[in-house]
Amino acid sequence: MGTINLFVDDVLRAGPQRWIYGATMAACVLAAVPLVVRQRVGRWQMFGLVLLGDLIYLVVVFCIDDPVRYATPLMLLFPAFVAAWFLGRWELAVNMVVTTLVCLVALWPSYDDPVALGVQVGVSAGMLNAGALGVFVLRRRVQRLLVATQALSHLDPLTGLFNRRFLVGQAPRMWRQARRDGTRVAAMMLDLDHFKRLNDAHGHAAGDAVLRAVAASLTATVRPTDVLARTGGEEIVVLGLVADPDEAAHLAERLRTAVADSRTADGHAVTASIGIALTRPVEGEDAAEALWRLVDRADAAMYEAKQQGRDRVASLWLPRARAPLPQENTTRQGPAATDVA
Repeated sequence: MGTINLFVDDVLRAGPQRWIYGATMAACVLAAVPLVVRQRVGRWQMFGLVLLGDLIYLVVVFCIDDPVRYATPLMLLFPAFVAAWFLGRWELAVNMVVTTLVCLVALWPSYDDPVALGVQVGVSAGMLNAGALGVFVLRRRVQRLLVATQALSHLDPLTGLFNRRFLVGQAPRMWRQARRDGTRVAAMMLDLDHFKRLNDAHGHAAGDAVLRAVAASLTATVRPTDVLARTGGEEIVVLGLVADPDEAAHLAERLRTAVADSRTADGHAVTASIGIALTRPVEGEDAAEALWRLVDRADAAMYEAKQQGRDRVASLWLPRARAPLPQENTTRQGPAATDVA
C-alpha cells in the first residue's frame, strides 16, 4: 500500500527514480516469494533481509521529492527490531552501525549545517539503536527464562535428577536406537531400603540429604547415555541400552554399590534393592506404554529383592534374588547373569 500511495500522491520524482523505485519494490517481492514457499528463514538469510530493509529506505529517500516529510528514519524501525529479535549480538552490532550510516546518508541533503546534521543523525540513529538494543536485551531475558522453565519442568527439585516427564519423553528415542542397533532396553528400579525408618528416626531433613547424596553417587556411576530419573519418593529408575543381560546385571551391581557407598555429611547411609527388566523394542509399539510395562516388570523384580533380604539385585531372568558377594562390595563388579529366557 505504501508503494501505491507514493505513486498516487505523486511524491516520486520524475524520470529514472520512479522506475528504480518500482524495480526495487518488485525485486523485494520476488526475493520474498522463495522464503514464503519454504516457510523457513536461516540466520544469514534473515541478516540479509534486514540489510535489504536498510537499502530499501535509502532507495525511497533517493526516489522521492521530500524525504524529511515522507521518509523519516522511523522507517528503519522495523528492520532494526527484526535484527534485535532474530539475530545474534554481532549481526545486531553491524546493523546498528549500518543504521547510523543510513541515517547520515538519508539526512545529508536536507541539512546544510553540519552541527544540525550531526544532532539529527545522533537523535534518529540513537533512538533506533537504543530501541533495538532494548528489544535484544528483552529477548535474551525471555530466552533464559524459557530455558530455565523448561529445565525445571524436567528436573526433580530435591535431587536434581530427571523426573517422570523427562523419562517418558526419552522413551521414543531409546526405543528407536535399540531397534536400529539391535540392542535391548534395560529398566532398573531402585528403591532405598528402610528409608521410612531413617526419616522417622532422624527427620525429613536427614532423609532429603540421603536422597541428594544417593543422587550424586548414581549420577557419577551411570553411563552418559543412560537416563537417571526419580519417579517418586525413594524410587529411582535407570533406563539404558544393553547388549545382553550380563551387561545389565553388571550395571545394576555398580548402582547398588554406589548407593551403599554414599554418605551424607552427618554420616547417614542407606542401601538399595534393585530390580532389572529387559525388552527388545519392536516396530510399531507405543514407546511410552512399552516403557511403563517394562518399569512395572522391574518394579516386580525389585520387590523380589526386598523379600529376599534387601541390598541386592533381582531380575526376571534369575529365579531368586541373591545377596552381593563379598568381593562385589569392594570391586563394584557383580557376576554375570545368565539369560534363561
